[in-house]
Amino acid sequence: PGGRPFTEDDLTLVDDLVHSLALGVDNARLYQDTRSIAERLQRSLLPALPEVSGLRMAARYAASSTTAQVGGDWYDSFVLPGGNTAVIIGDVTGHDLDAAIAMSQLRSMLRGIAVDREEPPAEVLRRLDLANHSLHREATGTCVYGLVKGPAHGPWELTHSSAGHLPPLLVTWDGRARYLDGGAGLLLGMDPDAARGTARDALPAHSTLLLYTDGLVERRDEPLDDALERLRRHAADLAHEPLDVFCDELLIGLGADSADDIAVLAVRPTPPSSGHDEPAEG
Repeated sequence: PGGRPFTEDDLTLVDDLVHSLALGVDNARLYQDTRSIAERLQRSLLPALPEVSGLRMAARYAASSTTAQVGGDWYDSFVLPGGNTAVIIGDVTGHDLDAAIAMSQLRSMLRGIAVDREEPPAEVLRRLDLANHSLHREATGTCVYGLVKGPAHGPWELTHSSAGHLPPLLVTWDGRARYLDGGAGLLLGMDPDAARGTARDALPAHSTLLLYTDGLVERRDEPLDDALERLRRHAADLAHEPLDVFCDELLIGLGADSADDIAVLAVRPTPPSSGHDEPAEG
């Protein structure tokens, strides 16, 4: 009572507001559905790790804790017909369903190329980039492809090549940690004819090889060198921890405030005779 009656213009405005709200709700539902599909696709492609005598392995994937975005991070590991163990970490550019689809394509192509030829890591990445270039929607991204070689009781070595990815980290049992900077090359999707190199490094017994994506280390307004040094120190402090604890503590200590998704893959050469993560008592 006493209020001004609605005019035709008022009703038109209300109608527009209702339609805008409905469109906003529909868009939010569509976004959530798309994100859910992308996350389910991504998680479905994260593999069960192989059981390899003389090697312990653990991996983790964590979606961003501060955003609703889904990225193109992945890890993979499998045993080649010749007996070497492939270890892979990768990150496709983007944070949407397209990134998850591109990741699934690269992952599948890399497996096929690696198993078919069993060539050095640099050549495998070169072939992957050529195959990627043939796709209708060529992906850009980074990747490390490595081969862990050695009998169950050692010695072991890693040969690897990197397509623009952050370097693997090697943590020895005595608490020393260093980055394996060799084998670096251009990221995928830039120049399929670019030369690539393969690095070779010894993996001491009970050392931990860590492959990781940039969500574990990179922070806004922080130099990358500082971020890598933080990871190096943190991982060195965890050198004696069981491998599952090693991975969990890295995510808790470094990934809690990450704005990106995170994938990590850790490998620890462990002679079967010791039967546990620590060196056998002598």
